[in-house]
Amino acid sequence: MQSLSKTRTLASLLCFFLSLATLSSELSAEDSSTWHSGKRVISVGADYNFPPYEFAGEDGEPTGYTVELTKAIAEVMGVHVEIEMADWQSILKGLHSGHFDILQGIAYSDERAQNILFSSPHSIINYSIFARKNSPSIDDVSQLKNKEVMIQNASIMHEYLLDNNIQAVIIPVKTHEEALRLLASGKHDYALTANSPSLYLSKEMKLNNIHAIASPISGQRLSYGALQKNEELIAIFNEGLAILRNTGQQQKIHEKWFGALQQSSFPWKELGLYAAYIIIALLLAIGAIGIWNAMLRKEVEKRSSQLKAQQEQLIQADKMASLGVLVSGVAHEINNPTGLLMLNLPILKSAWEDALPYLAQYAKEDPNFSLAGLRFDRLSQELPYLLDEMDQSTLRIRNIVNDLKDFAREEPNEITQEVNLNEVVSTAIRLVDTTIRNTTDDFELYLDKRNPIIIGSAQRVEQVIINLIINACDAVEKRTEAIRVTTTQSLDEKEVLLVIEDEGRGIDPANILRLTDPFFTTKREQGGTGLGLSVSSAIIKAHHGTLAFDSELNKGTSVTVSFPIYKPNDAMEGTFINTVHSEPSI
Repeated sequence: MQSLSKTRTLASLLCFFLSLATLSSELSAEDSSTWHSGKRVISVGADYNFPPYEFAGEDGEPTGYTVELTKAIAEVMGVHVEIEMADWQSILKGLHSGHFDILQGIAYSDERAQNILFSSPHSIINYSIFARKNSPSIDDVSQLKNKEVMIQNASIMHEYLLDNNIQAVIIPVKTHEEALRLLASGKHDYALTANSPSLYLSKEMKLNNIHAIASPISGQRLSYGALQKNEELIAIFNEGLAILRNTGQQQKIHEKWFGALQQSSFPWKELGLYAAYIIIALLLAIGAIGIWNAMLRKEVEKRSSQLKAQQEQLIQADKMASLGVLVSGVAHEINNPTGLLMLNLPILKSAWEDALPYLAQYAKEDPNFSLAGLRFDRLSQELPYLLDEMDQSTLRIRNIVNDLKDFAREEPNEITQEVNLNEVVSTAIRLVDTTIRNTTDDFELYLDKRNPIIIGSAQRVEQVIINLIINACDAVEKRTEAIRVTTTQSLDEKEVLLVIEDEGRGIDPANILRLTDPFFTTKREQGGTGLGLSVSSAIIKAHHGTLAFDSELNKGTSVTVSFPIYKPNDAMEGTFINTVHSEPSI
């Protein structure tokens, strides 16, 4: 009995000490973990310059795809994460030393798996060989032998080159950014870096002289990695990843960070799809070649017609230049005899008027008196009309000669003076007042109160206005049809506008584009020469203005002339002065 009692006592003491040991272990484990607001705190290591996966933002805080993914996992799993950033070599050492509990973007390898536990992958990352655009291309990683190749220190590619005995001259650098910048500056031969971060950084740094020339290494799995003693952390992150995948949240985070990059850079992930397109294109090659030939033939025909049209324009321009020289010479030759006629006809008319009483007296004495085969009584009635017709015809010849000289002149003279458009319009209307009164009972004039000023020749602008008003009068067929003349300014107050409208017969749409062609006229039977609008257009162009027509058959025509405005000082505010009617302004 006593022996049994001693045995029970020893067993009780042993259980007591085992309980103490278990409690001590639990307390020790609880002390070794940090807690924040009732949540377990996990220290996460991240690369400070590996965009768009993980990098320091403008405010210095961690950001990127894996940073946002880690925070999302922490939220769904009820833990608190503290992300600390450093260069890759430092955070890898920090994991092994216990400074970090877990790394959020570590690539898997068999060698690393001996000491590190990996979660299921959250990303597949491709690595490419980058080179300057003038560098020779390579297809296989073995061609890097004896070449200076920059890689991120302690990265998976660093291990790959060493493990596979590539025999490249390895140049370790801290970050992808450093490798790309050195490569762009002309240092070393190649850089073996992650594709997405490199494209992202090249775009940000505007490195236009480097590009990816090959991707000979298969995609690497990026996972969460922790030491084997922190197996429960891997379980937490595996579960969190599964939840985010199933809810679609991981896909949203991925699209946020990689959507824009995939649109703006070469779509590596779609190479397989493009390969399928290429195969289909090869199967349809014969048809595509036929379509291409047809399109090419049409393009050649189009270009040939354009060249032909340009050649015709050049020929026409040369003809017009030659015509200008010819017209100038002809006008000069015609002007001399015309001047003699204009000088002598008034003398001849005056002589006739002076001789008329003597001839009348002689006719009384000789009833059969005749001159030029005509009886005197008939001659005395018809000769004044003949002299007037000769005088009018001479004036018409002079006007035609002046128009020809204006047409041949390369530029109007004196186009550097300030011209008040309202004053020029008023003067022009006074000159053609008789024509207007004989044409219509409804003439309206609206002048801009701001008195718009242009730089040019008042005489030349007046010539244009007179010609346009006379054309409007010629178009009016009834006295009830109106003619309106308006001066105003454009909405941006950069141009002065002169608008002449009539309610006449209108212009055939087929003739609109030919109105300013030299010698084109629809009034040939009425004595039109076809030079009025041509000369007017040249004057307007010399004043850096434009001439536009808007017409509808049997309803009327609107002609708009625009000139660059000149403002020596502030123009007076207002709208219009209606100098004829009291009706509202146009």
